[in-house]
Amino acid sequence: MNVNRLCVSLLLPIVLASCATGPKLSEMRSSIPTLSAEQGRIYFYRSGSAFGAAVQPSILLNGVVVGESKPGGFFFVDQAAGNKEVSTSTEVEKKLSFTLDPGQTRYVRTVVGLGFFVGRVYPELVDDATGQKEIEEASYIGPPLQQGVKVEAKAQ
Repeated sequence: MNVNRLCVSLLLPIVLASCATGPKLSEMRSSIPTLSAEQGRIYFYRSGSAFGAAVQPSILLNGVVVGESKPGGFFFVDQAAGNKEVSTSTEVEKKLSFTLDPGQTRYVRTVVGLGFFVGRVYPELVDDATGQKEIEEASYIGPPLQQGVKVEAKAQ
């Protein structure tokens, strides 16, 4: 029994430290810039579940790193309309492809699944109602926002 307590007491701080901290959407909604007519917005988020909390791969959009899949976190990027490919990679690369229309907002949830050695994080497109509801529970982990400043993925 003491070994179990010791394991929990050692792992709990690691799991808690790996969760997202930052303002909730309701606290920062007024800081999010208005979407331009020729672009679309993609929200990326992950639930706050402790399952797989230590697995936090980068999220790539069309081959460019735009953020991390962090438990309980969300961020967004504004992009020109067109075909998009989101990918994450742990022991296996997982991909999602979709089209972004001008003025459209899309929601991509990253989910942890079981892998052979480590958890696999895969992106999935969710409907607007689900995405809007679920990001309300998440904390903003993107770059600092200033009113009127666009957040876009940049090639490195």
